[in-house]
Amino acid sequence: MRIALVSLAAVASIAAATPALANEARVEARTGVIWNGSDSDATAGIAAGYDYDLGDKLFVGVQGSADKVLTDNTRVSWGAGGRIGVKVLPGTKAYALADWESKNTRYGNSAVGVGGGVQQDVGSRYYLKAEYQHLLIGDNTPDADRGLVGVGVKF
Repeated sequence: MRIALVSLAAVASIAAATPALANEARVEARTGVIWNGSDSDATAGIAAGYDYDLGDKLFVGVQGSADKVLTDNTRVSWGAGGRIGVKVLPGTKAYALADWESKNTRYGNSAVGVGGGVQQDVGSRYYLKAEYQHLLIGDNTPDADRGLVGVGVKF
């Protein structure tokens, strides 16, 4: 958890010191698959964030999320984190991400997620994205992996 909090604080401090360019807020719906060494389940959720430009090519962003593993005896996992990336083409962002997520079962553990993704604009307000995260769970609980696809709107 300390890693995620330190990462989030670093992203927030960089973002606060950044001059305003073409910054954008975003909201998205997402779905995908979460798996560990033996099981896999579908997942669905929402996320909202804000990206800050660091010049023409670089950006940083903060994000909050709510995701649910679509099986019995799970609950919504709340997340907070950030991302840093590069605009590789007009309308295309590639990024690395880190976040902290609350536990998704009554007896589970919270997790730190690290990974990356690609976001592609579709028109001026909408986008599609694909993301991968490795979830570091700890306390002798097997780590998990998650692949997500999403659709969102920018403001």
